[in-house]
Amino acid sequence: MNTDKKPVKGTHVFSVAPMLDWTDKHCRYFHRLISQHALLYTEMVTTGALLHGDHHRFLQFESVEHPVVFQLGGSHPKDLAVCAKMVEDYGYDEVNLNVGCPSDRVQNGRFGACLMAEPELVAECMGAMRQAVSIPVTVKSRIGIDERDSYEELLRFIAIVADAGCRTFIVHARKAWLNGLSPKENREIPPLRYDMVYQLKNDLPTLEIILNGGITTLNQTEEILKHVDGVMIGREAYHNPYLLADVDRRFFAEPHEPKSRHEIVMQLIPYIQLQLKNGARLNNISRHILGLFHGEPGARGWRRHISENVSKPNADENVILDALKFIDQ
Repeated sequence: MNTDKKPVKGTHVFSVAPMLDWTDKHCRYFHRLISQHALLYTEMVTTGALLHGDHHRFLQFESVEHPVVFQLGGSHPKDLAVCAKMVEDYGYDEVNLNVGCPSDRVQNGRFGACLMAEPELVAECMGAMRQAVSIPVTVKSRIGIDERDSYEELLRFIAIVADAGCRTFIVHARKAWLNGLSPKENREIPPLRYDMVYQLKNDLPTLEIILNGGITTLNQTEEILKHVDGVMIGREAYHNPYLLADVDRRFFAEPHEPKSRHEIVMQLIPYIQLQLKNGARLNNISRHILGLFHGEPGARGWRRHISENVSKPNADENVILDALKFIDQ
């Protein structure tokens, strides 16, 4: 259990998106070393995994990760309520319902983006989750699905779910094609429609509207924040994690200078040592830090050394420390 929470007021201003197979506990620990205030999300976890699997494996996290949100996937109100209570009991700051993932596997389970066609069901799920917990319950969606992509349909979806008590909506500013496009293609091919998300905030000013999709710089973030309440960055924050280094100063009035990349590595070393002692594989952690020196001299050597040595017998933190030598040259 993790109850040592930090204040979460205003943390939706800047967040790192939930990304399947990416934003695991090691990734979140690493990101928290770079930014103290960015809101972090878990990978999406289904209600079935929590109810019928090793729930502790999915729910455990380090207290330093706060503020952190747990994202659930599901469409059965009672199951979502039970799982939301589990999330709260483990000490998460918030629980988020996934109504945006377009993969076939998600659709077959009747959750993710396909739920945008059933706003009344999403509202029922939201009501059940809110009754079960005292922490905030939020929704992450697309702007539409398939041919159901008009602004009027998006506004109707948001309004119905808001009537069930949801006050915060994270909106990926692309629609999802449920057939014919892969999840990767659904992140790239449908055009970005920031204007639709901006209009949502204009028409529903009492709701908190967070924009997700296609954001790659903090300057771009500042422009978007003129129109909505917050920004969520996904893949760019993973491939170029040092982007997060200036988030605290620019968006949370943090007076301290950002840590250097070297400082971040050295602060990560004790965590690596502890995780290896507890049975983790070095690659489970090192894969998240390959992009730390993105764009810097020696970055290729850093990545290559780690990749070539991380799976060798007895690989430990020294692989990471030795990789720093390529940066120092």
